[in-house]
Amino acid sequence: MEIQKLLVTGGAGFIGSNFIRYLFETYPEITVLNLDALTYAGNPDNLEGLPDGCRYTFCHGDITDEETVNGIVKEGVDAIVNFAAESHVDRCITDPGIFVRTNVMGTRVLLDAAREYQVKKYLQVSTDEVYGTLGQKGYFTEESRLAPNSPYSASKAGADLLVRAYHRTFGLNVNVTRCSNNYGPRQFPEKLIPLMISHAMEDQPLPVYGDGQNIRDWLYVEDHCRAIDRVLRCGESGRVYNVGGNNERTNMEIVDLILEKLGKPRSLISFVRDRPGHDRRYAIDSGRIQKELGWKPMYDFASSMEKTIDWYCSHTKWLDRIRTGEYRRKQDI
Repeated sequence: MEIQKLLVTGGAGFIGSNFIRYLFETYPEITVLNLDALTYAGNPDNLEGLPDGCRYTFCHGDITDEETVNGIVKEGVDAIVNFAAESHVDRCITDPGIFVRTNVMGTRVLLDAAREYQVKKYLQVSTDEVYGTLGQKGYFTEESRLAPNSPYSASKAGADLLVRAYHRTFGLNVNVTRCSNNYGPRQFPEKLIPLMISHAMEDQPLPVYGDGQNIRDWLYVEDHCRAIDRVLRCGESGRVYNVGGNNERTNMEIVDLILEKLGKPRSLISFVRDRPGHDRRYAIDSGRIQKELGWKPMYDFASSMEKTIDWYCSHTKWLDRIRTGEYRRKQDI
C-alpha cells in the first residue's frame, strides 16, 4: 500500500517518536501529522531535529476529542497509526479510569474518524500483555485467548476488540500489532531499563519488584518500528501480528547487565514489594509476521542493549529535563 500522508497519534512518546524518526529516515517524501496530548510521558524533546515545514506537523490534542480528531482526518490522510495510550501498569492501579478513557474511548474516536473519512488503513499498536501471563514454557500466538490481568492490559484488549469489530461490522481496513517489551532511546524513565540505568548512573538504589524473576521478551524499538511499517504497508486486512524480539530475560538479568556495563556494585539493588497482578512471564510467537511479511529482528540483544545504555549515558540533559520537569515547559508548542 502506498502511503504518503500519515497520522501518528502519541508521536511524542517513546515508540511513537522513534517511529516518526524512522519514517523520515526511510521515506524522503512522506508527510507526517503527529497528534499528541503531551501528558507526562509525551516529551517534546523527543521530536527535536525533525524536518521543518510542510512535511511534519505537530498537533497538540487528545484522541478522545472528536472535534480535534475529525478536523485533522477530514483534511485527508492515507493511514492512522495509533500509539496514543496510557501504558504504565503501576499508574493503572491507582487510576484505572484514565486508562479506559484514553485506550478504549480514544480508539473508538479514531476508528469512527477513519470510517467517516475513508482512511485507507488503521493500525492499532497493542501489547502482548493482553494475553495475560504464561508458565515457564510455551508462547502466545495471535490465536491465544485474551486474558488481561491489569486495568492497563484490559483497556488495551478492549481497544483491540473494538478494532476487530470495526473491521467485521464496517469493513474498515485494520491491523493490530502486539509487541513484547520495547527498549531503546527516549523511553520515559519510569520503565525498567531507563529507570535502572538512570539510578545506577547516580548510585541510587535500583528498585526491583518481588524476587526479580519476572520474565519478559525484549524488542529493540527500531526493530519494532520496522515491523509496524511492514504491517502498515503489507498487512492483510483484519489481521493481528505479534512482534517479539526472541530475547527472554528475567528482570534480574537486565539489572545485572546494566550494573556490569556501568561498573556499579550489586549492592545498589533494592528489592521492593511486588505490585498487584504482576504477570510472571510473557513470550510471543512472531512466526506469522516473519513468514507472511518477511520481517525479523535486525538487532541482537547484547549490542542493542549496549547502544541503549550508551544513549542514556550521553543524554544526561534529556534525563535531567525530565527529572526537573523542565521538558513540560515546551508542551505549549
